Amino acid sequence: MPWTRVRLNAFGGPEELELETVPDLPEPGPGEARVRVLVTSAAFTDVMIRKGLYPDVKNKPPFTLGYDMVGIIDAAGPDAMRFKPGDRVADLTTIGAYGEYICLPEDRLTPVPEGVSDADALGMILSAVTPWQMLTRVAKMRKGQSLLIHGAGGAVGTGMLQLARDADITAFGTDVVAKHDLIRSLGATPLDADAPEATLLTATGGGVDAVFDPLGGESLPRSLHALKPGGMLVAFGFQNEVLGRAGSIPVDFIKLKLWDWLPNGHATAFYSIGAMRRKHPGWFREDQTRLFGMLAEGRIDPVVAEIVPLSDVRRAHARVEAGEIAGKLIFRVTER
Repeated sequence: MPWTRVRLNAFGGPEELELETVPDLPEPGPGEARVRVLVTSAAFTDVMIRKGLYPDVKNKPPFTLGYDMVGIIDAAGPDAMRFKPGDRVADLTTIGAYGEYICLPEDRLTPVPEGVSDADALGMILSAVTPWQMLTRVAKMRKGQSLLIHGAGGAVGTGMLQLARDADITAFGTDVVAKHDLIRSLGATPLDADAPEATLLTATGGGVDAVFDPLGGESLPRSLHALKPGGMLVAFGFQNEVLGRAGSIPVDFIKLKLWDWLPNGHATAFYSIGAMRRKHPGWFREDQTRLFGMLAEGRIDPVVAEIVPLSDVRRAHARVEAGEIAGKLIFRVTER
């Protein structure tokens, strides 16, 4: 049976993404399930992978992108007994979800609760587990504290703001002016995307307990200086380098290690959802399940910018790379 996926022909721009028809369905191996993908997304992480700049992905083109997905069990391989055909599941795939079918180890899959839309369920994977783990497992933030996140109007940023509001943590967020109303609607104080250190300190009343920085490069020093004594800087991306705005991934790692070692009164860390999952796989399952529960309770509501067909993959990637998207941009791959 023929099926469709997106092939990345070479590292580079959106023009390297191409729809292709595959003649035969993939066959699940021992302990695997074949999943018919319902929805996946276009995230900045996918942009990094497309450009060959994501440290956790060593694959060389051609291969298929797709960092997260919600889908339906289509078939089970030998010794795979956890799910039955028709069950809806979610996973952080890292690559491979830009296609109608994918085979995955069944022990990686998380059941999706009934009554939750495909789009909302997708919003609980990369875009909710990331801020949840940074808040609770890395920075270990508590009620009454304060935080600043750069890129607050994006998918991870809007997730962070909702989780902060739920936990009674005061939140500030930088982003372009067009996203300031969205940031306010999520209970946070918006600040200009390029606000300097002095402005951040004044706006936050002398600094915050934690800063979450996906930008890297020249943004890291201003983030460090926006902290209160004893605060923590958590870096979780390298957008400046990816977009050609200076910065170096190896240098950023060295800076974070050095600042963490120096007796400057601050702590630093780099967060990678993939590295955290490899080190603590049980945490990912636990956190994913907890977030699905919070979604069902109405405590969080993923910000979905738009749902587009997978055939719109080039334009979607260009929009994400340009920073145009408020919330999460979702691909509808197949229908239920």
